[in-house]
Formats: sequence, structure tokens, C-alpha cells
Amino acid sequence: MDATTKTAEEQASGNAPLRRRVHAQIPDDKDMLRAAAELTRDINTARPGIYWPDMLLSTAIGYGTLAGAILVDNLALALACAVVSVFALYRALLFIHEISHLHRDALPGFRTAWNLLVGIPMLTPSLMYESVHTLHHARTKYGTIEDPEYMPLALMKPWSLPVFVLIAALAPIALIIRWGVLAPLGLVIPPLRKLAWERLSSLSINPEFRRKPPTDKERGWFLFQQVGASLWAMVVISTPFWLGWKPLLVAMAVTAAVAVFNQLRTLVAHLWENDGQAMTVTAQYLDSVNVPSFIAGIWAPVGLRYHALHHLVPSMPYHSLHEAHKRLSAHLGTTSTFAEASHPGMIGLVGRIARSTMGRGPQ
Repeated sequence: MDATTKTAEEQASGNAPLRRRVHAQIPDDKDMLRAAAELTRDINTARPGIYWPDMLLSTAIGYGTLAGAILVDNLALALACAVVSVFALYRALLFIHEISHLHRDALPGFRTAWNLLVGIPMLTPSLMYESVHTLHHARTKYGTIEDPEYMPLALMKPWSLPVFVLIAALAPIALIIRWGVLAPLGLVIPPLRKLAWERLSSLSINPEFRRKPPTDKERGWFLFQQVGASLWAMVVISTPFWLGWKPLLVAMAVTAAVAVFNQLRTLVAHLWENDGQAMTVTAQYLDSVNVPSFIAGIWAPVGLRYHALHHLVPSMPYHSLHEAHKRLSAHLGTTSTFAEASHPGMIGLVGRIARSTMGRGPQ
């Protein structure tokens, strides 16, 4: 399926320059696409008995251990609480991805509850993903300048990778400024309001992306989230005056770790080899990553370890992706196009992208 592949001699030597896949030239594997649709129809319904307990328990553990990290005097115990809080809140936050794909009638009340419990308190309301993330799945937009969630990282300079990951540590400060400062000022300064909406109201990594105004149908729902996030951000800004600095600094450290962890996961969600051309669905799949190992569920929770499979069946609920992967793997086999998107782990993926930025190309 590769349009440009290494010769056997190049593979054997390990020293010759390696050439990336030209994804735009990869035709669709119709057998794989058909199997993905036909073999997963019976597991394509979101189950409230899984979504609600998972989200609520993750949220409760995250906030409970965050409180422990703030209140406990023992340093080792406080650090342990902080680590647990990072992973629990990380899992709770990543339900924003599910919300962006769920049909509005699929889980009544779930979007609102998630925003009240997680999105607004963490200053990442679902509007920052809704009507944005779906552009990343659009057939003619993936990997192009119109994709808000794509940068050709594998084709960029080596320093771009650490910068890409570490800049996420500034997320807590950026979100506080976005919602606690720019949002109130935007009420009286229309150009600032326009700028904040277009450039600072989506979880996008493409610096060229500009968000379009909300539709009439979205306006009320998004306004609720914006008001909630803005009010909460102003409360957060005021906390040092009545709680001291420790709660704010600990909470910002935890949320910064969550943001960095998520950025590292984002780094290995794709191979980032496309140079801006429109791609077939199969090409998009091969530019995306599955990491089926159990441990990957820790750093890519809520189904995101099956990111390539998610690009084949975007509406598949997260709790069904493991079963879908098993079925398709058994049906299509280990030498199929489907198997090409599976990778053993994060370290190898980071190494592959890093080698590409250094001019060696992907292995």
C-alpha cells in the first residue's frame, strides 16, 4: 500500500536515507472499509452504564486526590495524591473527545453534566472541541491546512517536537487568561472578542486555523459554557486573596501535567507525514496509530489507544473499540492494511517521528 517504499538493500543496511510514505497516493482498501462497517454494527451504541460511572468515578478520584495534594502536609503522600489526580483528571477530561462524536440524543444529560463537573472547572468546556474536532475527520480536510488538529510534525525541524510537547505546560495560564481576562474584556471590545473566538476557543494545533462563528443552533449552548468558564476563571484568579497561593499553584501544576501528558499522547496519535494534500480514508488510517497494548490504555485512555481505528469508524463508542479491533484483526489478518497501523508503544513512535525530523525519515 506504500506509494514510496524502501528497497530491501536500504532496509538491510539501515544507513540509507529513508523515505516517508506519500499518503495522498494510497488508494482506499475497500475490503478493510467494508469490514470496518459490517463487523461493528452491533457494538456501535453508546452504553450509559459505562459512560456515566467511568466519567463520575474518574472525576471524583481526580478532585479528591487533588484536595489531598493541597491539604496533606506529608510531601511524599501529597506527591502521590498529585500523581493519581493527574491520571484521573486526564481520563475525565478526555471524555471531551467522546462528546464531540456523540449524537446529541445518545446520552441525555451527559454533555451538560460533564461540562459542569469537568469542562468548566478545568476551563476546557466542550465547545473547544465541538464542531472543531469533526473537521479533523472530514474526508477532504484531514492533514490539510483546513484541519485544526494536524501539523506535519514528522517533516518539521527536530526542535519542533520538544517545543510542541512542553508548550502545553503553559495551558493553565493560557486558559485562565482566555476565560478570566479576555472573555470579560471581549464584552466591551468586539475585535478582541472576535480574535478570542477565532484563535483561542478551540483545542487546535494548526496555527493557521481560524474558527468560524457558531451557528444559531449552537449559540445558546456555547454561551452557557462561555459564561460558566468565565465566571469560574475569575473565581480562580481571586483564590490567592482568600485561600493563599498554595491551592492555586498545586492545581495549576496538576493541570499542567495533564496538558503535557495529553500533548505527548497527541504527538503519537498520528505519524504526521502528510504535507497538506487531501488523503483517502485508508491513507488517513495509515497516518494514524493503534497501540493495542494494555499499558497504552493508561497514557491513551477512553479508547484513544485505537486512534487509527477511530478514524475508520469515528462514531464508535470508546468502550467498543477494543472488541472492534479484535474482530477486524481476526478477519483481515496480520498481513493486511489494517495491521499496518498497529505499533508496539509510545517510545518507538516518538523515536520514529524524531528520526524523521532529523532527515532520516520514518522507519
